[in-house]
Amino acid sequence: MKAGIIFIAAAATTYAFAPPTAPTVVPYLYRHSLAPAPTSKGASHHRRHSLTTLSLQMSSSTPFENALIFDCDGVLILTEELHRLAYNAAFEAAGLEIDGKPVEWTVEYYDILQNTVGGGKPKMHFHFRETMGGKYPSSKDMPSPPQTEEEQTSLVDALQAHKTELYKQLVSERAEPRPGVIELMDEALNDPSIAVGVCSASTKAAVTKVLDVVLGQDRRERLDVCILGDDVSKLKPDPLIYTTAAERLGIDPSKCVVVEDSLVGLRAAKGAGMKCLITYTTSTEGEDFYGEGADAKVPELGAKGVTLDMIFGPMREKGVDAEILAGVRD
Repeated sequence: MKAGIIFIAAAATTYAFAPPTAPTVVPYLYRHSLAPAPTSKGASHHRRHSLTTLSLQMSSSTPFENALIFDCDGVLILTEELHRLAYNAAFEAAGLEIDGKPVEWTVEYYDILQNTVGGGKPKMHFHFRETMGGKYPSSKDMPSPPQTEEEQTSLVDALQAHKTELYKQLVSERAEPRPGVIELMDEALNDPSIAVGVCSASTKAAVTKVLDVVLGQDRRERLDVCILGDDVSKLKPDPLIYTTAAERLGIDPSKCVVVEDSLVGLRAAKGAGMKCLITYTTSTEGEDFYGEGADAKVPELGAKGVTLDMIFGPMREKGVDAEILAGVRD
């Protein structure tokens, strides 16, 4: 086995992709100008309990009155372009082609994927099976496209693993929190009656990097629940990730508020019976969130009036069906 080559085996098929190298991959990653991220510092206050396991964290026996649950990509940070660049770099490094054309996702097409399919591997399968009419790619090192479902899964697994490493590199150097995220999270972490969590369809490796860079290790370890794509059998828009979070927190879903940025996430939250606050991005601002059942939408959590009291106050005073962020939401 050659050093520096990633080998993924499935049945009789082995896919080998070279890891990222400066001459072939890095130039692609930096074709777009992305502002470097400031260093995020962990909150100084002490959470009522500390949790050290990132995946499937569980709360203490102390009951919570409400829960504030954040999606990761697009909510904590604007990751769409980072993910897209990493996918395209992985495709380019593997030399993938379909009908003689390189596999590459445009900004516009990735926006469609973001609002249609949850999770990286499902996105790739959707692209090859639906958009490309069932055509999987070939390359110089892989002259015949994978034919069986097992071979196709092996290829996508290898691409996803390579893409994750590229994405982590970008996050380390370029990620910064969306306005208002840290402030609202710290406000919730200071309130012993509110559980705080993160639920993301992304992989543990990718989310860990984002949380450490954007939130800091201290905040991450004090989350009451953190459930990731590796932890559940079904990804968003299926509600499983959110129903699992409510079960582990011991909270009725109707007392939970989820912060999402896409229709896929909104459908998952509403399917779980939770309220959903949308902080839309340039990729999702044109979507009909209210038509899909969103309880409120704002351009960012840093918008004037977005506070815990404006979110949970009405629910506590008037019941779980009360409107949230009245007079503040778009």
